[in-house]
Formats: sequence, C-alpha cells, structure tokens
Amino acid sequence: MGKRAWILLAAAAAFASLAVPRTALAEEPSGMVGTQTCATCHEDTAKAFAATPHAQSALGCEGCHGPGQAHVDGGGDKTKIRNFKTLAPSESSAVCLTCHNKGMQSQWVGSTHDSRKLACVTCHNPHPKGVVPKALLVKPEFELCTTCHLQRKAQLFRSGHMPMREGKVTCTSCHNPHGSTGPGMLLQNSVNENCYACHAEKRGPFVWEHAPVRENCLTCHDPHGSIQDNLLKVKPPILCQQCHTATRHPSQVHVSADRFAFNHACLNCHPMIHGSNHPSGMRFER
Repeated sequence: MGKRAWILLAAAAAFASLAVPRTALAEEPSGMVGTQTCATCHEDTAKAFAATPHAQSALGCEGCHGPGQAHVDGGGDKTKIRNFKTLAPSESSAVCLTCHNKGMQSQWVGSTHDSRKLACVTCHNPHPKGVVPKALLVKPEFELCTTCHLQRKAQLFRSGHMPMREGKVTCTSCHNPHGSTGPGMLLQNSVNENCYACHAEKRGPFVWEHAPVRENCLTCHDPHGSIQDNLLKVKPPILCQQCHTATRHPSQVHVSADRFAFNHACLNCHPMIHGSNHPSGMRFER
C-alpha cells in the first residue's frame, strides 16, 4: 500500500472516531419529567418562568433544577431536586454559568463578588412574579447595589453627584458587577479609560498636558459624589495647592475674597486645567 493510501486511511479512521450517532445527541438526561409536570404543583412559578428569557431553554425548569423524576416520586421531597436556597454560593453560580459564561459574565469566577460568597441569585431572580424586570434583578439597580455599598449611597446623595438618582446613569454604566480585568470592576482597563467613555473631550492628546490628569482622574475628582462643584475632592485653591505649594503664588490658604480664590480660584486664570493645545498654553491659561 502506498504512502498516499496510508494517509487517506488514517484520516478516515480519525473522522470515524469523532463521529457521534445522531440518536446519542437527541437523548435527554434520564429522570426528566418536563415543565408541564412541574406546573402541576408549582403553577405560579411555572407561569412566571414562562414570561422570562429562560423559558426558551429546551429543558425548561429542569435546565436549572435538574431531573425531577425523583422529586415527583418522592411526593415533592425537596431533597430530591436541586434547591438553590440550600446550595453553596459557588454551586449555585456554577449552574448559571453553564449557560451564562460569555461576555459580561465571563469574569465571574474569582471576581470580587464571587470571592465575597455572593451567588447569581443574590441579585437575580430567574422567575420573578409580575412584570419581568431588566436583567431579572431582584430590585431596581440603584437600590440593589446600595444595599451593600452604603458608603457609595451616602456619596450619591451629596450635592455634587453622578446623575444616578435621576436615572441618567447606573452603576453598570461604569462597573461590571460580574467581574473585570480593570480596577474596581470597571468596564475598561483603567480609571481614565472609563471616564473617557463619556468625557471624550478630556482625552487629548494635548500640546501641554497636566500630569495628574494624565495619570488618574481620581487625583482630583470623586466620581460617586462630593460637596464641591464638578465632583472635586477639595475646593480650589486648596486642591491645587496640594501639589503647587512653592511656585509663583503664595502657598498659604487664601480667604474667599482673595483674587486667587474668588469665583473659580486658580481656574480664573488657568481654565484649561485638563490640557491645552494653544502654543502659549504651557500654564493652561488658554
């Protein structure tokens, strides 16, 4: 037999070993009873389930709760079915991740919320009763996130705050609660990249760059809320003098009527504080 014939024979054997009978693909896991059987006892839950995206699953209720035959034969014995209320958080989330393992959910394992022993069902209800909420959340997003993040909730009620209470942005506008490769579960890989998603005019490049702006927006701003204008951490000129303490102007704290503090303080003369493209804008004056 020639070399070419041996290669063809080996290739045919390899494909044959990978072939799967069509009947094997069509087989369902043993012990399945179907959603209609579940609805016999759990009528309200089955009705709520039918209105959710999960109803598109070919396995129905048993896609998450596992085969229900033993549960039915046991007269509704809760120990004979997968009960999410008794599962460990990691076990509960593992069931959800059998389908939700891509996109925004791909970083869940090992994420901050996962390591804090939270489960998917802590925030999501797979079959809510009544109107189906966005993302099947158990509460509106602002209320849900601030259940745990009380410090951020307090900041968001300050005079200067992200327009979250007004409904213009949400926590997930900046953060991915399922995990992220960036700091603070941010959607982007850095704080600045996250801010530039909305504040593109601050990105640059500039002829004259302001070093702290380039490094981190959080050097001057508190994104969750502040008692100062523009979410600044401290009122100018004190904010500016944390770095500029020995150049040109006196470094002492100025009174409100001082020409260096009146109105916008340092920004009265240096308005292009994020960067300037003017040939004479070295000091951000134009």
